[in-house]
Amino acid sequence: MDHSFLSAFVLLLLVLDPLGSLPVFIPIMRDVAPERRRWVAVREVGIAFAVLFAFMFFGESFLRVMHLSERSLEVAGGVILLMVAIRMIFTPEGGVYGVPEGREPLVFPLAVPLLAGPSAMATVLLLASRQPDRVLTWVGALACAMAVSGAVLLLCSRIRRLVGDSVVSALEKLMGLVLTAIAVEMILAGLKRYFMAPL
Repeated sequence: MDHSFLSAFVLLLLVLDPLGSLPVFIPIMRDVAPERRRWVAVREVGIAFAVLFAFMFFGESFLRVMHLSERSLEVAGGVILLMVAIRMIFTPEGGVYGVPEGREPLVFPLAVPLLAGPSAMATVLLLASRQPDRVLTWVGALACAMAVSGAVLLLCSRIRRLVGDSVVSALEKLMGLVLTAIAVEMILAGLKRYFMAPL
């Protein structure tokens, strides 16, 4: 299937799922100083963009050099998402999602794997490999999708004030359950593709 700029933009926006990232983003940012939250959001979106930009150009070569397949990427991404989902449901003391209390998140888990996750990596890789002559179009679509994601994350404090902490907490647990199912589905899909692949 050939994509246009608009269809690629919509596809990337659905894969990045900025609204779905809010239940993870809000509790992580709760312990970050208010004056730093905007900078942290912009920084993490920038890192995610850089990762996906690099994967768009070098992802296929990297997988080939490392003797990795898209199936292994799918299974590994599912395992990571499963760990994040479990932390969403059963938040341990001393920080959430592997971020110590009072510390700013850097790269993990906001930039990777929340925004630049395995599904996003696979999407940009497929766009670039199927229509390499339109790579500038895909870069533009990725930049626009990231800009929308950044805008949603920048408004997370306003959304939190609007709906309240109890609703955010309930949404966080609910999204954790949904993310668990998605993670398991990714693992099963990767394993199915591995075992069903022709010898």
